[in-house]
Parts: sequence; C-alpha cells; structure tokens
Amino acid sequence: TTYPGTTDELIVPRLLNNGFRVGENVFIAFSPERIDPANPTYGVRNTPKVVGGVTPDCTEIAAALYSTAVDTVVPVSSTTTAEMVKLLENTFRAVNIGLVNEIALICDKLGVDAWEVINAAKTKPFGFMPFYPGPGLGGHCIPIDPLYLSWKLKTLDYTARFIELASEINTGMPLYVVNKVTDALNDDGKAVRGSNIVVLGVAYKRDVDDVRESPALDIISLLEGKGARVSFHDPFVQRIQLENDEVMDGQPYSEALLENADCVVIVTDHSTYDWQHVVDHSRLIVDTRHAIPPRQGKARVVRL
Repeated sequence: TTYPGTTDELIVPRLLNNGFRVGENVFIAFSPERIDPANPTYGVRNTPKVVGGVTPDCTEIAAALYSTAVDTVVPVSSTTTAEMVKLLENTFRAVNIGLVNEIALICDKLGVDAWEVINAAKTKPFGFMPFYPGPGLGGHCIPIDPLYLSWKLKTLDYTARFIELASEINTGMPLYVVNKVTDALNDDGKAVRGSNIVVLGVAYKRDVDDVRESPALDIISLLEGKGARVSFHDPFVQRIQLENDEVMDGQPYSEALLENADCVVIVTDHSTYDWQHVVDHSRLIVDTRHAIPPRQGKARVVRL
C-alpha cells in the first residue's frame, strides 16, 4: 500500500531513465494487496484483484498474469486509481472504527452499553453496517495506510480531516483502556503502581500471531510507565518487543496466573480462550473486546 501517484512519480521515471519504453518493452501496473489474515472464507484466489496499468496494454498484460492465480480481476484506468482503491478500503475501515470508538466513549459518558446499541442498530436491514469498538487499531494496514493519503493531500494543500480525526481517536484508545484499568483498581482500593496486571492477547486481531501496531503494546507500555507489574499470555505469541527494545516473554496460561493478578485485561479475544474459566479464576477483568457476555462468575467485569 502506498500513496496515490507512487508508481507514476517514483517507479516509471527510474525505468525510463534506464532506457525502457513503457507499454512496449516494459509493462508497469499496480495491484493492491487484499488479504484478511485468518479469514476462513476469502483467500487470494477468490478475492477480486484490482489492477491498474500505466497504459491500457500494461493493464491488459497485468490482468492476464493475475487471472492465472485469482478468479476475478478488476481492471481500472490507471495505477493512481488502483493505489487509491486500497486507500479507500482501509480508510473506510479506519474512519468507521474511529466513529464507533467515539460512540463507545459517548456511551460510557451516558451510562449506556455501546454493544447493546450497536446490536440493536444492526437489525435495520438497510443503511447501517456494524463496526465494533476496541482497544485501538492494529496490523500493518489499517492504522497506517490512511495516513499515506493524508500526507499526500497535505502536499496538495488539503487537509484530510476525517482521516486525521479518526487516527486521533483510534490512537487514543490504549490510554482510554489504561484509564479504565486505573479506575477499576481504584474501585478495589488499589493503585496501578505495584499491581499485578495480566494482559490476555497481544496480537492485533483474533487468532493470528501478528503484533504489528497492536494496541496491546501501547497498553503494556503505558501500564508499566505507571508502575504496574505487567505480564501477558497469548496462545499465538511467545515474545514481544516494547519501547526502548524491552523484550517481554509470555507466561503460560494457568489458574495461578489469573488468580495472582489484581486485574486481567482482555485485549485480544482469541477463540481458544475459555472465557468462563477466565471469569471463574480472576478477581477483576477489564474487557476491551466484549468477549465476556453477562454470566455468573467470580470476577467483577468492567467493559470498554
């Protein structure tokens, strides 16, 4: 993923300087990656592939190449259009997640359950698509890609206000989670400093081992900055690297891990976790993913 114009501005001139003739002896096209890790339904072959060439011949040849590997090729008029397609897709998600994260903040102020609101709203059969709040954006695409577009537009004397506001809200969610932990511990008569806090899940999304831009990294660093003793468990991730090159090894999942924690923070809702077991052996849980529905158990549960 890159900003619109990258192919025309950076790649084409270099090839021309090397004596190539675009559309004659070199064929240049851009095709954005579309992949959703851990998606059981859509993979490379059955996800439509957008292709935009510098010339019509470039588009035709690139489309022919990709058609051997994917079921549907979607040709567009230029490389810049193809670059913009990917940014629209990711900006759409980033902005809508930013919106629903702000809705969660609003619902918290109003004393309303944000998930109940969203689940009721999604019964509308038209004009609404559900997104869900969380501890922040993660992964190598959604948190970063829209900012490429924002940067490019600044060079054209335009401010992408939606993008920058969504980024501001989304990047602020880890601090909001830490404040939730702080308040929850205060309600138990405890300070963050010196408390044992266990983070469950550090990958950026459920059932993957990718921690790039994961909000868990910021949450852990912020808690450590407040003097908490933080450990983590993730069935897919054994080790993480925090700021200042600090390396933290994951802990084995056990009843003792949960029972010795002053607070358990659910950051990634991996499907392998037995949430009833977590509730039964924890004292206090801050659930940022709405992983734990209302149920009987030992723990007091604070939701995002």
